Amino acid sequence: MENSEVDEVAQLRSRILELERELELGSGQGSVDPGSFRSRRGWSITSGVLILLACLLAPLSVTAVWANTQMSDVDRYVQTVAPLAQDPAVQQAVADEVTAAVLQSTQVKDVTEELLGTLAQQPNVPPRVAAALPSLAGPITEGVETFTRRKVEDILSSDEFAKLWSQVNRTAHDQVVRLLAGDPDGVVTAQGDTVTLNLAPIVEQVEQELVSQGFTLAANVPDVERSFVLAQSRSITKAQSAYRLLDALGTWLPLVVVGHFAVGILVASDRRRALLRAALGLVAAMLLVGIALAVFRTTYVQSTPADMLSPAAAGDVFDTLVTFLRTGIRAVAVLGLVTALIAYLSGPSSTATRTRAVLVHGVDGLRDSAESAGWHAGRAGAWTFEHKRAVRTVVLVTAGFTLLFWPSPTALVVVGTAVVVALVLLVVEFLAKAAQPIEVPVSSTAG
Repeated sequence: MENSEVDEVAQLRSRILELERELELGSGQGSVDPGSFRSRRGWSITSGVLILLACLLAPLSVTAVWANTQMSDVDRYVQTVAPLAQDPAVQQAVADEVTAAVLQSTQVKDVTEELLGTLAQQPNVPPRVAAALPSLAGPITEGVETFTRRKVEDILSSDEFAKLWSQVNRTAHDQVVRLLAGDPDGVVTAQGDTVTLNLAPIVEQVEQELVSQGFTLAANVPDVERSFVLAQSRSITKAQSAYRLLDALGTWLPLVVVGHFAVGILVASDRRRALLRAALGLVAAMLLVGIALAVFRTTYVQSTPADMLSPAAAGDVFDTLVTFLRTGIRAVAVLGLVTALIAYLSGPSSTATRTRAVLVHGVDGLRDSAESAGWHAGRAGAWTFEHKRAVRTVVLVTAGFTLLFWPSPTALVVVGTAVVVALVLLVVEFLAKAAQPIEVPVSSTAG
């Protein structure tokens, strides 16, 4: 077919769809039944309300799923916080706390001054040396502090610390849940407006490393309760209340949202247009959540005192804890965009009809070329042609269930699924061909 013929076919199909819509709306010959019109209008309003409610509940649903799965699954929680062990800003903050704990417990400055003073009073020490000994307290103390800091940083950058960090957070997982549920006891505690993680196991490892390196004074370090600030906010109590609500909603709210979308689309007079609006509304809702998350991050970082957690560390901790939430937001937004694109391309617009005509023409051309080379679909092609709508439905439903039950769908998973579905539908179109009637040769009689 030439390009002009393709355009003509596209226009004819567009006109047929328009006529079918007019017949469906009762705008053909004769007058429109007022009762039927009111009924359709009522269903349209119901459809709009359901889709609007679904779009409004979608952000809360995504957040609820994140809170529910993030806190209830210990492996997911440890996987989330594990990257913090390699984060430079977090390592710096932990190093400050651990170094301060060790030096404070060993009292290096006091011990050094006392030792040098005792040496200066020894009778066999020359007067000039005795006078100079007290002045060495500062350099020796600084040297010990530098040595301790270097050993702490070496430990924090090692694989052993990454493992220890995961172990500490795995142990603390239950306490995190209890904290958010309102129980203030445990390794992770809420003191006023601060959430902290006990660093005692890490301090103990540093102590053992220092002793093995010859700094035996570190053996006198007692069990210390040194903490690392995981979060600081004036809204910890509100966060606890929000978590309890989200945890309760996380199991069934997504089903409610999907149900609202499904019913809203099914009762619409124009389901394709309803699907398009629902998809675009879902994208808009995810964009709003993303913007709100960015604003909340800025507020959180600015409200965190620098002496508790540096802005860089606070931002990194926040970004790490909401990693899976952001992933979910992006995945749902991409799903909405893909669905909107499908709904648009299935519509009666000239662009959509021309696109479909070009695709069909291309598939027909490939099939003709294959048949010219000797390939024939045979019974499989006839069966596919007869059940093409059912096959398409199965493919789309399978794709939907794949995304629904995927453990952690990402935007890449959504796009990949859409590409696979498109390829499968093209294969279906390629195989589908009506069975050809069997030609019975007609014999002619002479005379």
